[in-house]
Amino acid sequence: MSLAIASLNSGSNGNCYYIGNNSDAILIDAGLTCLDTETRMRRIGLKMDKVKAVFISHEHSDHIKGIEVLAKKYQLPVYITPKTYINGRLNIAENLVYPFTAANPVHIGSLQVLPFGKHHDAADPHSFVVSGNHINIGVFTDIGHCCDQVIHHFKQCHAIFLEANYDDEMLERGSYPYRLKQRIRGNKGHLSNAQALELFKQNRPRFMSHVLLSHLSRDNNHPQVALDMFEPFASGPTGSTEIYVASRYEESPVIMIDAEQRHKLQPFTAQARRPAKGGKAVASNQLSLF
Repeated sequence: MSLAIASLNSGSNGNCYYIGNNSDAILIDAGLTCLDTETRMRRIGLKMDKVKAVFISHEHSDHIKGIEVLAKKYQLPVYITPKTYINGRLNIAENLVYPFTAANPVHIGSLQVLPFGKHHDAADPHSFVVSGNHINIGVFTDIGHCCDQVIHHFKQCHAIFLEANYDDEMLERGSYPYRLKQRIRGNKGHLSNAQALELFKQNRPRFMSHVLLSHLSRDNNHPQVALDMFEPFASGPTGSTEIYVASRYEESPVIMIDAEQRHKLQPFTAQARRPAKGGKAVASNQLSLF
């Protein structure tokens, strides 16, 4: 048995991640418009009728932009903390709002979603580990630093959406004002390529088959820069891990994560590991899945 994962978009212009199996699926964040979410899912063979809930990590607009329309149109339960709901100034029907708390798992059909707190400049931010079919998928973005919680849960994941927001040199040389640079690289900002790589090198479990580098900055990072840092360490004594970049311009292909066949991959080809010009992922023709 396997889980299907896909990034519908990843970056400061919108974040939305799909995780599901044959019967149930969830979205983590809804930072695209409802139309864009539908269009991107359709292009890679994913169906909205499989989506049973949306989990919101925090209130920044690139994570909640489409949630009001999406929830209303499909009558989707929205799992969100009270502080995030209030600070996001959201207007969602009361019967669709479900509060969650850290360390208390939520069961959505055959899936389990475990929220845990993270360090970010938001009211009540959380990361998630989604489990099903004996597989754990992590969504670890918008993280200021790798605390014990992040490390603990990272070690349990078969695949992960892992923030690699900025390259240290590109941020330092870039045009952002000093205060914004400090915010980005602060303890409640974002993970750099180097920080993400250190987490990976020191804590990768032998069964981690895929890492999707996520939430890359448009101005302070580049897909090739991030890939070039990670790929020398993708293979090691504990096994090998496929490294990809989740695009800020388009959806990824669907990746099948299988706990027994660690590199079962549909419908990626070897080409898809490298970004095309302009930072977009190179994708093969898609199979219709779920």
